[in-house]
Amino acid sequence: MKLPTDHPHPFVRRLFSFWAPTERSMRGWAMASVVVNAGITVTGAGVRVTGSGLGCPTWPRCTPDSFIPVAHPEVSPLNMAVEFGNRLLTFLVLAVGVACVLSALRMTPRRRSLVLLAWLQPVGIVAQALWGGLVVNTMLNPFTVGTHFLISSGLIAACWVLYARAGEGDAPARRVTHRDIRRLGHVLLAAVFVLLVAGVVVSGTGPHSGDVMASRFDLDIEAVARIHADIAYVVVGLTFALAFALHVNNAPRPARRAALALFAVELAQGVIGYTQYFLAVPAMLVLLHVLGSTLVWIAALRVVTSLRTRAPEAASAGPSPTAAHAAV
Repeated sequence: MKLPTDHPHPFVRRLFSFWAPTERSMRGWAMASVVVNAGITVTGAGVRVTGSGLGCPTWPRCTPDSFIPVAHPEVSPLNMAVEFGNRLLTFLVLAVGVACVLSALRMTPRRRSLVLLAWLQPVGIVAQALWGGLVVNTMLNPFTVGTHFLISSGLIAACWVLYARAGEGDAPARRVTHRDIRRLGHVLLAAVFVLLVAGVVVSGTGPHSGDVMASRFDLDIEAVARIHADIAYVVVGLTFALAFALHVNNAPRPARRAALALFAVELAQGVIGYTQYFLAVPAMLVLLHVLGSTLVWIAALRVVTSLRTRAPEAASAGPSPTAAHAAV
């Protein structure tokens, strides 16, 4: 019987590569998971800036009587289509997550570290879907909406670590540069996460709530935006320091390139942030800013994983010929 993995068309072979995985295909599925999780994060922001957050006013049904969009007197068909389309993307993200699990389970030899990391995806996606129901049931409360975004950031991190680990062995991590430089990388990653949290607070205070019925944080938008910008300056400063330290210490090229890429993405994100601020926060720039924040997070994860490496786990040594002869 001919298997899909033996199909002459390369696209079909890649699509079913989870059934006969290699290290390359395992990394491919992990990267695909990074992309689809980042994608649904951005489309979720699209739901918010188009005012479609309650386009499907119930959960898990779209309307009280139907799982799919049907005419509703109080909901715009466009808003309903946008929100329902974002819900459908969850199934794509889940399918890619399941492919990662199957790839990890069927790899030879099976690596427990990859299996555990892969399982984080479908479990996290289901938890994220359930939290999405809470977002709807709380009428887009800014706390639940912001947590929705941060859960996605956690899933992206799990996917990226799976991608990095699939290209390494299972021996203990070994740093590729000075210990203090690696610590600086970890501090930078923590600062980027704080920046994401601050961005969530700004979003929960700003004008794009997802629906006119949604509540907002009772905070001064000028103050929280200023705090967000101050944290961004700290992140950029830490990134510059890390890139400079890696250059001075002649660190491996992948680490230096990762730090420079993060610095470039941060500068572009800063331009978008200030532009949207001075243009009174137009919806399209908010969407680009969410995309930028997602790329900053991925680039920061790339920096941290580039600062260490893992060799293949050493196989247990068999008995020496002398010991075997003595045993006889």
